[in-house]
Amino acid sequence: LTDVVMPEMNGREFADQLNGLFPEIKVLFMSGYTANVIAHHTVLDEGVHFIEKPFSINRLAAKVRAVLE
Repeated sequence: LTDVVMPEMNGREFADQLNGLFPEIKVLFMSGYTANVIAHHTVLDEGVHFIEKPFSINRLAAKVRAVLE
């Protein structure tokens, strides 16, 4: 689980580095920006797992389960 917007590097760059170390890793991106805004800035590719803030613990748990399946 990583935020899309972070200091130093964005979430996509972070996920790419993790994927280099752990090719089978599952990543869930989160952001207070809408998916459309994030996609427009090409930070996230189509088909990646994304959850918009704010979210409830139940919604997060369901999304994590979906990503892992």
